[in-house]
Amino acid sequence: MTGDMLVLGVDGGGTRCRARLCDAAGDRLGEAISGPANIGYGLDEAFASVFDAIFRCLAQAHLSPNHFPQIVACLALAGATEPAEIAAAKLQRQGFGKLILTSDAHAACVGAHDGADGGILVAGTGSIGLAVLDGRQHRVGGWGLPLSDEGSGAWIGREALRRVLMAYDGRLAWTPLLRKAFERHGSVSHAIVQWAARASPRDFGTLAPLVIEHASQRDDAGLEILQEAARHVDILANRLVALGAQRLSLAGAVAPHLAPYLAASTRQHLVEPVGDPLYGAFLLARAACGSSAANEKITAGRSR
Repeated sequence: MTGDMLVLGVDGGGTRCRARLCDAAGDRLGEAISGPANIGYGLDEAFASVFDAIFRCLAQAHLSPNHFPQIVACLALAGATEPAEIAAAKLQRQGFGKLILTSDAHAACVGAHDGADGGILVAGTGSIGLAVLDGRQHRVGGWGLPLSDEGSGAWIGREALRRVLMAYDGRLAWTPLLRKAFERHGSVSHAIVQWAARASPRDFGTLAPLVIEHASQRDDAGLEILQEAARHVDILANRLVALGAQRLSLAGAVAPHLAPYLAASTRQHLVEPVGDPLYGAFLLARAACGSSAANEKITAGRSR
């Protein structure tokens, strides 16, 4: 492609979507945030968020959708680990000059290790372990609720409500956290059941900050939930290390709150991420277009 090439990175998670548009030299032209973009929980909603962010990037750069053929894009989206979702996403009319469609976990891993080998432990709305070793991806977990995503914000919220119902039954002692979560549903047990039947992972995840807050106050239920969440992340870490990933990074909004509870065997492999998932998506897009832009300009987007 020529010097009028544009490079676009998109990090679409279960809670929000971020996009960054740069020119061929690596200078940032626009950056925007929009709503959730998990293609596994609604393709139309996810792509509405993706294009909302993209259009706002274009507007900041004083460009229009007419410039799509000049764009090399990497869409790194939650849910893009499942073949059916990936196939459906590829059918969406994009219009980009070149498109790379991958998972947000892959972009997180690439960004964390600046394109080098390593692994990522993601605990955000969902959870997953992923390593890139010798150019090959190795995925552990991340199969979505209700079957997986242990240790994630959604899992933490669901666990809180499960304990609320156990306390209501008399099978568990009430704690300030459980009473607060109960009050959110009008202190009616059946209201929790009805809400949970319709709730999305993002909905469950809205309870995670409440659990984290009470855990910091030494609430027994909050501490137990975070400790169990950390044990699940330890299991992901152990598997990635066994696969050959000696350097691991944490990613996702929940991950920093689990770090104090991680096992020593996990912590010894942790390294600070070089960049975030959006940076990783940008690196993947840049690699796809063969840009030789100076790293000094590209790395302007590394900060978390």
